[in-house]
Formats: sequence, C-alpha cells, structure tokens
Amino acid sequence: MNKTDITAWGQALQAKLMAALDAAWAIFEASDDPEPLRRASERVRFCGQLAAMARKVALMTPPPRARPALAGGGEPAAAQAEPARRALDRLKSGRARL
Repeated sequence: MNKTDITAWGQALQAKLMAALDAAWAIFEASDDPEPLRRASERVRFCGQLAAMARKVALMTPPPRARPALAGGGEPAAAQAEPARRALDRLKSGRARL
C-alpha cells in the first residue's frame, strides 16, 4: 500500500461521493419506478455511511505540526533582552545556578 496524504484522500473520496449522490439524485428525478428508486436509496444510504467513516478517519489523523521559527539573527525582542541581560550579569558575578 502506498502512502497517501490524508487530505488528498479525503478530497478524492468526497468527489466520488458527490458524483454518486448526483447520479442517485438524477435517478430520483427521472424515474417513478420503485425498483430503481430503491437501489438509488440504498446507494445514498451507503454514501452517507461511507462519509461518516471517512470523517472518523480524518479526525484520527493528527494535524501537521508547524516547524518552529528559527531565530532571525537580528536584534532580540524586547521581552527577551532584559532576562538575557540579567542572566549574563549573574554569570559574570558568579551567582549563576548550575
């Protein structure tokens, strides 16, 4: 089995389900015969069950993790500058905790 991206798989499955529902809808509109209507109704029910399972599979997969941003190498943010200065002062004075 090859690896498939879950979003691509979900979109492909959704397209197939929508096409099947459109075909069933066309049968409902075009026919009054009970047998084709019964088969179309079964297809619609199956599409709903398959869509529910696909939603469960999509929810089981974790969302992609964002990569942490790398330091820009520029000036440190103001919130980081003061704690960094204090840490350097402690290291210089010998009061640093190891």
